[in-house]
Amino acid sequence: MTLTKGTLTKLGLLSSLYLSQGLPFGFFTQALPVLLQRMGLSLPAIGLSHLLALPWMLKFLWSPLMDRRAPGRLGRRRGVILPVQLLSALLLLALAVPAGGPTIPWLCAGVLCINLLAATQDVATDGLAVDLLSADELGWGNGVQVAAYRVGMILGGSLLLLVFDAAGFRITLTSLGVMLLVATLPIGVFREPPAAPPPPRESPSLSYWFKRPGAFSWLGLLFVYKAGEHFASGMLKPFFVDPRGAGLGMREVGWMIGGVGFAAGLVGAMLGGGLVRRLGYRRALLGFGTLQAIGVLLYALVASRPVSISALSVVCGIEHLTSGMATASLFTAMMESCRPEHAAADYTVQASVVVAATGVAAAASGFSAGALGYAGHFALAAGLTALAVVFVGVMFRGMEPVGVRG
Repeated sequence: MTLTKGTLTKLGLLSSLYLSQGLPFGFFTQALPVLLQRMGLSLPAIGLSHLLALPWMLKFLWSPLMDRRAPGRLGRRRGVILPVQLLSALLLLALAVPAGGPTIPWLCAGVLCINLLAATQDVATDGLAVDLLSADELGWGNGVQVAAYRVGMILGGSLLLLVFDAAGFRITLTSLGVMLLVATLPIGVFREPPAAPPPPRESPSLSYWFKRPGAFSWLGLLFVYKAGEHFASGMLKPFFVDPRGAGLGMREVGWMIGGVGFAAGLVGAMLGGGLVRRLGYRRALLGFGTLQAIGVLLYALVASRPVSISALSVVCGIEHLTSGMATASLFTAMMESCRPEHAAADYTVQASVVVAATGVAAAASGFSAGALGYAGHFALAAGLTALAVVFVGVMFRGMEPVGVRG
């Protein structure tokens, strides 16, 4: 399809919103594990810290409120997104006030609260995306979603690792809060189109998904498709800095993920989003899922011998490329399956299944790495990732995994 000015305007707005989600979550998933590793926490404890993402798993509980909400002065979706982002930025700036940085309990409490706010923003943003994007724009929209979210994670994770290494907690958290404020400007000046009346209370999303033909197979796919990759990535940052692993410094980790990972993930997301409708969902999920499993397996090969930073850079690039392609194809299929009048809730139910699976996988990753070592852990994760590809091939033979939107 031709990218018109109107389409580019929509994609630009959505980019800023998904980048806003990635900023604090990048700090939580990319930077925090490295800091905890340096502070001497055990691998199981680092893995369990991923449970601070619990609001992302439970956001389906309040997602119907986003669809039933009256437009108000700020707009139906914008009226949620704008105040939530401002509150998140203020909370980050408040965490930066103590001179030596927050204590671990206060930092964890702050991360939990920010995840709650970001998860709520995500529900409204996904609803806005479904409202704004036509069927032909969904692939590009989800490519932008994944790419912008990854950019936010790189800025909030890898870049802030470099800032932390040079300036400490106060400047790091202040920088994160200021970046979030800047990313709020596009939604601040956006004028949301008039919304349709809120849908009736019947046909709630949970019962809808349980009654829909093939729903359990589809929700099962959502549960397994990204779990294996997150089972691997839960221990990837500790592997980078652990002397028993790659033994990299914080600067090297920052440049590895922020340079190689950023560029490869961005290309992968846009490539996957652009190809998914041309290939069809089943072929895209099969092909990109296979590449994703290979990317995870390469980490096992690197970890099984003395680590070469050049080899690790290549593997990091391949894994981020394939992960971006697989994620964009999955998110496009999820958005295509939403009812327009229940867009926020329908998408959130699906997204919560993905987050629950990836959160549990990441939380368990430390126990696996502690018992099997890094090479064995990454090999097991590659096997779990490959099982999702088998699931797609067996459960959706000769058919698309979801119906046409609407």
